[in-house]
Amino acid sequence: MASSATERMTRQAQKTKSRARLADAAGPIKTAKARSSAKADPVRFERALRPGLAEQARARLEEMIVSLELAPGSLWSEAELSATLGIGRTPVREALQRLAADHLVRILPRHGAQITEINVVEQLLLLELRRELDRTIARQAARRSTAEERARLLEMAKRLASRTADDKDILPYLRDHYELKNVLAECARNPFVARAVMPCYAMSRRFYYLHHRQARDLAVATRHHIDVIRAVAIGDEMKAAAASDRLMDYVEEFTRATVSNRN
Repeated sequence: MASSATERMTRQAQKTKSRARLADAAGPIKTAKARSSAKADPVRFERALRPGLAEQARARLEEMIVSLELAPGSLWSEAELSATLGIGRTPVREALQRLAADHLVRILPRHGAQITEINVVEQLLLLELRRELDRTIARQAARRSTAEERARLLEMAKRLASRTADDKDILPYLRDHYELKNVLAECARNPFVARAVMPCYAMSRRFYYLHHRQARDLAVATRHHIDVIRAVAIGDEMKAAAASDRLMDYVEEFTRATVSNRN
């Protein structure tokens, strides 16, 4: 009886191992079928790619808004923007929702997306928030950035300075500025602050693009940015915060001067 029970237990164990081997063998087959099915189904395949396309659409639309290619106050349909970008309407719709949250567009149901107007009063209110966020980023980046990150920031600042020789084509400068501010925000190691400040940067870049030819002070603006980077690079939190405040003093003065220039 004991021998019979032992044999049954042995046979049961062998069956369990056999089922496990079959399941392991079937795993790659099921995965391959799933991939094949996704490729065979264009809708499912497009859905898998959609996050990348939506981000691509957002970045391109943001630059078009910043450079005034999409003029303030102009109204656009999803179909028009989709055709312009060569990207499907669903990713464009997702991009517009994000840009609306960043106050760069206004969604008008059944009409499309309207590019927000440039308003000096709103810009000054925005700078109140940006001053606090920029100071936090500068201070925390000075504390938390690595040696490699500091070297990268200095190199990026050097490249930004090289752009000041030609202020006729401001877009390359603004692209480098955008990358520099993103990396600096990442060095602060606070994703909540970084996410809050990015809409401020986009709106500030658009405002600067509109008015920079009147001021013709690209070198001055760049020097303030570089002062922040240098303070971060030596890890001096107080100097970084102070340099950030001087930068924001300049930005606020620049913004107020646009009102005077109109009169």
